Amino acid sequence: MRGEVRDDDAAARDEMVRTQIAARGIGDDAVLCAMRDVPRDAFVPPELREFAYRDSPLPIGCGQTISQPYMVALMAAALQLRASDRVLDVGTGSGYAAAVLARIAREVYTIERHPELAAIAERTLRELGYENVHVRVGDGTLGWPDRAPYDAIAVAAGGPAVPDALLDQLAPGGRLVIPIGEGRDLQELVRVTRRPDGTLERESLGDVRFVPLIGVQGWQSAEEEPRWDGRSARPPSRPAALARLVRESAIAFDDVQTADVDALVERVGDARVVCLGEATHGTSEFYRMRARITRALVERRGFAAVAVEADWPDAARIDRWIRGAPEPGGDGELDPPFTRFPTWMWRNREVLELVEWLRQHNRRPGVAPVGFHGLDLYSLSTSIRAVLDYLDRTDPAAAALARRRYACLTPWEKDPAAYGDAAIRGRYRVCEEETVAMLRDILVRRLEYAEHDGVSFLDAARNAALVANAERYYRAMYYGGDASWNLRDRHMFETLCAVLDFHGADSKVVVWEHNSHLGDARATELGATGQLNVGQLCRERFDEKAYLVGFGTDRGTVAAAHAWDGLMKVMRVRPAHRDSYERTCRDSERPAFFLPLRDPVRRELRDELQPPRLERAIGVVYRPETELQSHYFHASLPLQFDEWIWIGETRAVHPLGVADTRSLPPDHPFAVVPQSRAATA
Repeated sequence: MRGEVRDDDAAARDEMVRTQIAARGIGDDAVLCAMRDVPRDAFVPPELREFAYRDSPLPIGCGQTISQPYMVALMAAALQLRASDRVLDVGTGSGYAAAVLARIAREVYTIERHPELAAIAERTLRELGYENVHVRVGDGTLGWPDRAPYDAIAVAAGGPAVPDALLDQLAPGGRLVIPIGEGRDLQELVRVTRRPDGTLERESLGDVRFVPLIGVQGWQSAEEEPRWDGRSARPPSRPAALARLVRESAIAFDDVQTADVDALVERVGDARVVCLGEATHGTSEFYRMRARITRALVERRGFAAVAVEADWPDAARIDRWIRGAPEPGGDGELDPPFTRFPTWMWRNREVLELVEWLRQHNRRPGVAPVGFHGLDLYSLSTSIRAVLDYLDRTDPAAAALARRRYACLTPWEKDPAAYGDAAIRGRYRVCEEETVAMLRDILVRRLEYAEHDGVSFLDAARNAALVANAERYYRAMYYGGDASWNLRDRHMFETLCAVLDFHGADSKVVVWEHNSHLGDARATELGATGQLNVGQLCRERFDEKAYLVGFGTDRGTVAAAHAWDGLMKVMRVRPAHRDSYERTCRDSERPAFFLPLRDPVRRELRDELQPPRLERAIGVVYRPETELQSHYFHASLPLQFDEWIWIGETRAVHPLGVADTRSLPPDHPFAVVPQSRAATA
């Protein structure tokens, strides 16, 4: 028996194969079927099973990892397996790759040097019914000569060269696939084929990253350092040397309040869009530094609006407040803004201070009012109500039509994710036609509607667009992966463009979002899988007139939840991973600094920072216990951002409480404090 197929996560496996493997050009039907059949979640530790079908390697203990699904498929396809083949698998790990190979080939012999991993793999394979897989503990670089020769050999670790012992065990016509390289950090995946006459043919399959191949004919230890042979363009950057270069290039500051943001504004130049990121959604220093930069951009560069990673209707309440505009009429009392999870992300003291500054700025004589706009699309029910309220005031007949069209979504307003599930499974009809038709009708009559109140029309049009895109988003979210992410970021970029158009042909906007949305996705491992983001779209549209700024930190505290829709806690941030950009910044021994990355004078810095490293991203959910898997990804910092702001030790944002709002006027958007969902760690 070749293993029993488990159907629990069949949809997740199918999506993994479609988006991560087939979409990258792997077309071997046998490999695709095997990847759909083998339950990867059974081969990862229980605490990591929710990440099993992500496009990344995962730790399995003993310093080893289960390979990225695409890499398993790539190596299997490169082996050109036949049903009659006998395969040697070097580096069993958890047994996942052996199971995939066993779904295609007749027999698989797999070797693991860690006895505890071999025992776990053997048990898992046996429980799943893979009777054609044989596991042993040993030195993989020496192969399994007693069972040789092999039609195919796969090596899941990077060595300095192809072990002679493995070549000796390769049958005529056999294929051997192995990553090799002069250092531990980057290898070349090669395929060696033994021709019928015994000669060997070698082909390159591209650059890869694997754990080191330890053994008599591999590396002597996992810690063995790569040695530069003088032939490459430059020696590998040692961590200490790179940290010194960062120290020499950095523009240091003592704290957020005294930092020289004027110099940064000069570097921004005539950019129309300045994107200010954040490495977490709950760090006070990030908010306060962005506020300082924003004030400078408004006062010195005439920026017309602030656009934030928040829902349009909530931000519209703030926009009306800072402009001194009355609330539009409508049924019922308006809910306080930013009461949806995560409330602390925008209902905090740091944002309140910016809002009050914007209001005072807009009251100055002769000053063009600065707007405040939300880019996100989670406010389905609030946006529907806003569209209906607008049409009730301006076009009652259209309002009646809108009520009939939006009725399709009415049962799901409180739980739009459930709509996506029901629509995808065929239990409820898809509402796309109605939502798109409503948006189209509003846009067709834009001139007529805008004559009454241009700001109100912008509000209605963006809410109608939000409803249409949210309907698609919640259907796409059912599948996970890049589809829902891309739809969301495209919506945010379209909204940003609408804000620019509204404020005028030469208007400028500062954007507040997470680093993951604002750093160019093409410079990250996520972009390599087809994910795009607002930062990438800004560079494609505005080129040099988009200035992307990322933020980073090493340690401190952060406001976050352990799970989506959970209680907010103030959590301790773990010190940065040793292989990350954050660790390089920490080792520079500069507590806080600006690091211009676009500056041609810093060409050497750009070159040395360009090889991909880990970068940390903490959202509204923080899981320190699985931080490497949950919060790190590979990126090329100087290709991702134009500038990097480092604040080594940071503190959590301060959610608004009763004491913070007691002195606010009754009509202030933050005057009412919603029921708290916060908890201390």
